[in-house]
Amino acid sequence: MAPKKNSWPIFQFEENKDTIYLLHQWTQIVGKVRLKKSPWQNHSWHVSLYVDAQGLTTGNIPYEVGVFEIKFDFIHHELRLKTSNGTRDRFALGGQTVASFYEQLMEKLKFLGIDVKIHESPNEIPDPIPFPKNKKRIMYQANTAQSLWKVLVHIQNVFGFFRTKFTGKNSPIHFFWGSFDLAYTRFSGNKAPEFKGQVPNIPASVMQEAYSHEVFSVGFWPGSEAFKTPVFYAYSYPNYDDFKDAKISPEKAYWNNDMGEFMLTYEDVQKSADPTMMLLEFLQSTYEAAAKCGNWNREDLDCDFSHMDK
Repeated sequence: MAPKKNSWPIFQFEENKDTIYLLHQWTQIVGKVRLKKSPWQNHSWHVSLYVDAQGLTTGNIPYEVGVFEIKFDFIHHELRLKTSNGTRDRFALGGQTVASFYEQLMEKLKFLGIDVKIHESPNEIPDPIPFPKNKKRIMYQANTAQSLWKVLVHIQNVFGFFRTKFTGKNSPIHFFWGSFDLAYTRFSGNKAPEFKGQVPNIPASVMQEAYSHEVFSVGFWPGSEAFKTPVFYAYSYPNYDDFKDAKISPEKAYWNNDMGEFMLTYEDVQKSADPTMMLLEFLQSTYEAAAKCGNWNREDLDCDFSHMDK
């Protein structure tokens, strides 16, 4: 039997950075709409987007007469809006600046009877340009957007399998538009020391609530101008002193001292004989290291549902 073809796309930051920039800005605008219209959830879970069968979606957002959804469709390259009363609208992603995207979205929401006003400046970005003033002409590359989405689909599937092995409090698998990453978090159940770090354009109170309890987090980040390598990451909070010295796998994984987390490049996973197993190895070994360093009660937190489908 011929070996199964590796369907994980090649994805590099430098050749895709323009579209990544646009999507980072656009997802912030859409995410801020969800933030303004949704009730607060712990650790800001009410602001994130989700990977679906066409792209990225807000899921259901409550408004005055029902719910609505905003979706990035990376198959047809449109932003789609629909409401629970049957109305819908859309516009093309191609040819949009940040400013024109913002203007069109606000007009469509108003047309659909959705009253919302967002903070017009990006979060977690140094030297942010307000959305209405960001008229940079940057080309939206449809192939890049679709490749990134396909990458996220593969990763979500692996994270989803990893998620089944934990019965403690844990997050959805969700896409954070501020940091522009797909993330998943586990909780020990214990409170954590007050978070003292700083994140650009994020109130300290938000970060302190996000890290109010001990966590182990993993995710995928497509890169930035400051760090141009798409990577998987794994970290704990608090950042235990001996975590960085833990023996983890696969061999290509490494500790990034500047970031304070373990990393594994997307390229190493994509090129491997079995990307799914390589990524699972990284997720499990870093979790075990964090849980050991933090003295987590794994007897009560871990589980195995592999027998349930038999």
